[in-house]
Amino acid sequence: MATEKLIITMIKFEEAYEIVQSSASLSMKTESVYFTESLGQILAEDIFSDINMPPFDKSAMDGFACRKADIKNELEIIEILPAGSIPEKVVSINQCTKIMTGAIIPDGADCVLMVEHTEETEDGKIKFTKESTNTNICYFAEDIVKGDLVLQKGIEIKPQHIAVMASVGCTRPLVATKPRVGIISTGDELVEPDSIPSKSQIRNSNGYQLIAQVVRAGATPNYIGITKDSEEATFNTIKKALNENDIVLLTGGVSMGDFDFVPEIMEKAGVDIKFRTIAVQPGKPTIFGTYKENKFIFGLPGNPVSSYTQFELLVQPLISKLMNNSKLQETIKLPMGAEYSRRKSVRKSFIPINIIDGKVFPVEYHGSAHIHAYVSADGIVSIEIGNEKLHIGELVDVRQV
Repeated sequence: MATEKLIITMIKFEEAYEIVQSSASLSMKTESVYFTESLGQILAEDIFSDINMPPFDKSAMDGFACRKADIKNELEIIEILPAGSIPEKVVSINQCTKIMTGAIIPDGADCVLMVEHTEETEDGKIKFTKESTNTNICYFAEDIVKGDLVLQKGIEIKPQHIAVMASVGCTRPLVATKPRVGIISTGDELVEPDSIPSKSQIRNSNGYQLIAQVVRAGATPNYIGITKDSEEATFNTIKKALNENDIVLLTGGVSMGDFDFVPEIMEKAGVDIKFRTIAVQPGKPTIFGTYKENKFIFGLPGNPVSSYTQFELLVQPLISKLMNNSKLQETIKLPMGAEYSRRKSVRKSFIPINIIDGKVFPVEYHGSAHIHAYVSADGIVSIEIGNEKLHIGELVDVRQV
């Protein structure tokens, strides 16, 4: 009966993705942070300029501010004007002001001659050595008008965005609160990386892989640790994790083995399981459920490639939606540089690839335990159900990793 139920409840990846996305409400948590600490977070409000930029006509370079009509003539220097100073004199016929980058253009002047395009005469005047010049002036409000939208909510804040915030006086932007993601590894065979495994043990790599993926996705990881294959211990750990985190990731204990009782424990803890198996390879025994309002749990397979891949395909987009990230990860289409074939095509398959000169080349890959195949991989290619071969030159969907 278990096998029969598994076949009946298996769903396509596209359906699983839609279930996960539609389960998340659009009401995200927000917080105000000091702008220098907002790097990498998702902006939760539109930001408008409180000033015009530039706030005045300013020199684009070091040079001499003069009248363009006089550039063929020798010019008398009437003032030296550093940035931050206010001009005291008006530039008139055959006059100029020696000006520094960013300084206010004095009245009367309509261009700036570059220093390197001038020479000094014997009587201390300057002479333009070229035939023509650009104005070399940054004009009042040519970049931004007061009230203009300068940063749109939903962007991931980068260093250049922080510079814009500083320029418009936005020192405490509203950002999406990073979801807290609890990470649990299950299995009596697991030990932490700083331990030497015995003959029947392996080091816990999944937990630390997921920590890194959570950080890269912009959320806050909460590593809970290894839970032994005990129903009571697993129940207590899951229940506590659900109450303390926005998302819970659990690896192992989700397939059909005698000790794989995680789905039943989830239901006992109050989880509404939305699906238990997906027609994908790797990651078939992936579970997803919801808990109370806007809390989520994933039961990911114990094999490291499976957990890695399903995080990138299902968990990362959920994290992005919870933070209203406007830049969901997208696939790009690239041509195959080599042929690839597989023996079975009953599930949608994801394989690691390299991108070389704009073409896709499959990486040597031995299956869902072969995480080392991803060390040098540039991305993942999907192969649809029913398709057994990818041909040279065929356009494929690539998700970069």
